[in-house]
Amino acid sequence: MTSLHAVAFTRDGTELARLIAARLGGRAWAPPRYAGGDVSPLTGSIAVWTRERFSSSDALVFVSACGIAVRAVAPCLKDKTRDPAIVCLDDRGRNVISLLSGHLGGANELARRVAALTGGRPIITTATDVHKVEAVDAWAKEHDCAIENIGAVKSVSAAALNGEKIGVAVTEMEQPAPWPVTLWLRPRNLALGVGCKRGTTSAALRAALDDFLSGAGVSKLSLCALASIDLKKDEPCLADLARELGVPFLTFPAAKLAAVPGQFSHSQKVLDVTGVGNVCERAAVLASGLGVLLRGKARYPGVTFALARRKFFDHTEKAAPSMKNVSDTEAQA
Repeated sequence: MTSLHAVAFTRDGTELARLIAARLGGRAWAPPRYAGGDVSPLTGSIAVWTRERFSSSDALVFVSACGIAVRAVAPCLKDKTRDPAIVCLDDRGRNVISLLSGHLGGANELARRVAALTGGRPIITTATDVHKVEAVDAWAKEHDCAIENIGAVKSVSAAALNGEKIGVAVTEMEQPAPWPVTLWLRPRNLALGVGCKRGTTSAALRAALDDFLSGAGVSKLSLCALASIDLKKDEPCLADLARELGVPFLTFPAAKLAAVPGQFSHSQKVLDVTGVGNVCERAAVLASGLGVLLRGKARYPGVTFALARRKFFDHTEKAAPSMKNVSDTEAQA
């Protein structure tokens, strides 16, 4: 967990919160009379404490009655793709309940880890876990895939529980749905290389990108990085685009781009300005881990794009049992 907060309200609970935070890398909280040292004081209401941390945390752990946790998080709930993992346990650590975001948020796994620390039992209520059927949303998270149509998860999971065939397509390519109900999983395996003139507007950049991706026939959800030359590291439109896409913005010095092996388009003008004959293609390949150039340099007014596929992505490495009917053609990344 990169951002975990554990809160308790009793003396025994505080010790458990301290243990959880120390072992799993987080921060423990308790009322002032139990706080001190590595336990921060809970000075306001639990409702305010929860609201202030809900959206920015990966997990909230309540060492309390379930009712306290439910009432605290209820006003903050958005949807299963954004809500953090919520786990609740009694102050003896006997029952560790995965309360919210069991799969995508990781609460089921967190409950198991906390139970291992306290010597308790993890209480998991999601049907796929109870019936030992691979959950498609958990599989997607494990294999770094974005879920394009989250509403289809319920239908696909229900079919899997009933032993029926399901329709799951794992691909970055935009294509017609192969089944009446198709769950689209987009592997995050594409690096976008970009070059732009200084002062390019965010609106112009987004419009050019939409056209570029449409021409490439790929989903925006499969982008894993935005990359350019370090001369552009402070370009506002690029930082805005990376933030909008939810991907890191990577920049490289000209010498490192020039050293990327392969055949790339060349511009003397770009070489004179930047010190390397091509930015977008080389940046895309470098950001993809020296992967395959999927689409070469495309020019738009003041902007160039290129796209590379990450070299080591392999969705078949650990195929889920409930996805075994997905064909190689339909699921290829």
